[in-house]
Amino acid sequence: MAKKKPIERARQDAAQGKAPSTQAGEFVREEVEHIRKGKHGAASAKQAIAIGLSKARRAGVKLPPPEKGKTSERTRKQTKRELKKAAKPGAKKVSATRSRAAKGALKEQPRSAASHRALSRQAHAAANKRSAAERSRAAKKAARTRAKNN
Repeated sequence: MAKKKPIERARQDAAQGKAPSTQAGEFVREEVEHIRKGKHGAASAKQAIAIGLSKARRAGVKLPPPEKGKTSERTRKQTKRELKKAAKPGAKKVSATRSRAAKGALKEQPRSAASHRALSRQAHAAANKRSAAERSRAAKKAARTRAKNN
């Protein structure tokens, strides 16, 4: 379960009309912090981000599942399940045994997944997958945001 601070920050972002991905960023930041502090590890930067997004969905951030072909069908189904669970109040109690096993598995993973270098490498890889048009659109949107905020 996510802490109260990321949930509060995500709610503030939602109130300001920010995108779900921005709201979810608070949970990803929390996850990276956990790994850096040594609470647990992750196999890769991608896994650290995925854990954060999963927590965001469970906390009620309306983050859509990844597009078909971007991830496995299993991941898509899981994200749909998380969104459905978040929509229903009074969720079932999580199995303590399952939680302990998941935490134990993460504790054995390396801590380097949240290093500056690993996150930078992940960001560059993600950016390289985007088309020129997508990058241009993002740059124009950033310029509009900067102009609006100044």
